[in-house]
Order: sequence, then C-alpha cells, then structure tokens
Amino acid sequence: MDKINVGIVFGGQSSEHEVSLVSATAIIKNISKEKYNVYLIGITKEGKWQLFSGDVSEIPNGKWKDNGKNKDILIAPDPEIHGIIVKDGHELQTLRLDVAVPVLHGKNGEDGVIQGLFETAGIPYVGCKVLSSAICMDKICTNTMLAYFGIDKAKFHWFNKYDFETNPEKCVDDTESVIGGYPMFIKPANAGSSVGITKAKNREELIEGIKKAIKEDSRILIEEGISGKEIECAVLGNDELIASVVGEIVPYNEFYDYDAKYVDDSKLYIPGRIPDEIADKIREIAKRAYKILDCKGLARVDFFVENGTNKIYLNEPNTFPGFTSISMYPKLMEATGIKFADLIDKLIKLAIEK
Repeated sequence: MDKINVGIVFGGQSSEHEVSLVSATAIIKNISKEKYNVYLIGITKEGKWQLFSGDVSEIPNGKWKDNGKNKDILIAPDPEIHGIIVKDGHELQTLRLDVAVPVLHGKNGEDGVIQGLFETAGIPYVGCKVLSSAICMDKICTNTMLAYFGIDKAKFHWFNKYDFETNPEKCVDDTESVIGGYPMFIKPANAGSSVGITKAKNREELIEGIKKAIKEDSRILIEEGISGKEIECAVLGNDELIASVVGEIVPYNEFYDYDAKYVDDSKLYIPGRIPDEIADKIREIAKRAYKILDCKGLARVDFFVENGTNKIYLNEPNTFPGFTSISMYPKLMEATGIKFADLIDKLIKLAIEK
C-alpha cells in the first residue's frame, strides 16, 4: 500500500508561533513513518514558507529557519497540482500532498485563513473548515451563537477599539452595567492561548486590561468572572463524535493564562474532580456545541463548573488546541483510550473523509 503524503505545517505569524513549534514537534515524533511520507513545512514569523528537511530537534528552539538546506515553497492554488511548488535552485518542482496538518495556533492558523488556502488548493486538511474555524476563533461570534442556542455562558459585553478610543467612559459604564460586578475578564476577540487576557477586580484594572487587549485585536470581549473549577473536554470526529474523559486544571497563576499553560507548573487532574453526572453533562454539552459550530476533526471545549451550584458554563472552543507534551487534548484522548500515534491516524483519516 502506498504511503500517504502528509504536510505538517508549523510556525506562523501569530503570537503563538513558539507554541506551534512545540506542538508540531510532538506530532512529528509520534506520526508513523511507515504509513506516511512526512513533509515539514515551516512558516517564519515574517510569513515566509519553507520546506524543512533537517533534524526535528531544530524545530522547537526555532533554529529550523536558519537551516541552509531549506527550500522556498508556496501552496499551489491550482487543485490539479494538489500540493506545493518547491523552488530548487533555478528550477520549480511540484510536490503532491494528500493531506495537510496545520499545527498552527491563533491568527492565520485557527481562524479560517489557512483553511481557505487549502480549500482553494484542493488539499484535505486536519481540523475545522473555514466558517467554523472563523466563528470559533472569534470569541464574540462564538458567545453570541452559543447563547442563541441556549448554551449557558457567562454574562458578556463587547465593543471595538474605535468605541473605546472615542468614548472610553461609556464603554466602561456599559460594561459594568451589563456584567453587574467584578471580577471580570477582558479578552481580545481573536487570540488564542490566553494571549492578551487579563482579570480585572475593579474599574481601574478594567481600563488597563482593555488597553492591553486592544494591542492584540480591534474588538474586545468582557466576561463575567465565574468562581469555579476549570474543566476541559476533548472532542474528536466529523459526524460520529467521541467526547473524552473530562479534565480539570488548577492554574499556577490566578487564571489559566499563557504562562500557566506553557511555562509554570499548573496542576492537571484527569479525570476532573467533579461528580460523574456533571462530567456526563459536560460531555453532552461539548458535543452539542461542536455540532452547533459545525466543528470537524477535533476541538477542545472548555468549561467552568460554578462553586456551590455545580452550574455548567461553556467558556470557549479551541479548534486546534495545543499538542505539546503537557497539553490537555492529547492527554484527555489518551485517558479515553486513544494513544497519541492512533490519534494522529484518526485525525488524518477524518481530514480525508471530510
């Protein structure tokens, strides 16, 4: 049986470039070389695409981009080519890809941009399609859509950079009126790995948090702070869905920010320390939200379980969650009985089926 040509895409121009390098390294190390011809496609922070053939150890530390054997490439928009164009000296060569694995987090990776490029090129790819990726990446769209379908969300309010710069007092007053009290969480509408997110305990911190979030995106979301456990559920599939054992995160910091996810020593509990009936409800809500948002392939759906009431609030979906050695998605799937290498096989199969 012929091997499948798989292009693993990593790096990118988002604030999560470094996380992507680590996630991709874990996938590269675990993908079967007997089943797949693996092509490593790196995107620099400047947006340059290169075919990398060096040692995998050069990827997580960023040294891959300086490898002298790298070849400049581009995705061929012509679906007859079904792959990439490689510049080799003064010659151009084509390389067919049967499937792409865009291990890209954040902007230009999870927001439908690269998904649209692969759609144009006719290349199957792992993960959600264009519209689903765009909606799930935009926290304002996600909240509005899920709330419409009756899924419990924390109270939220939003405005754009222009609103705040022209009338900051009104933005802050309206936010306090809608949310009703502190603490609040300030989030850029489009950013992943908790980049640009802050927690405000008073009006002054709210204003400072807004100023920080505006640096990441022109639209700002403010959410009510929920006091409770942070619970995550991994979902796998296109139409027939597998919802994982749920996990609990106890952040090293005050909330599960970027440092808590990738730098500091947060605690993970798998399964989460919640009653079985609450865990079952979370799995059902995760699958329902996955279908509402038309997710395909994979997503990690994050929740809060409120202290005292055990009320479940959906926080947000992540359409290409971290795949590092400490990331929850592969850990939750392993706890559900799907090992890392098998998980990659299933994701590639789902991409081709999609």
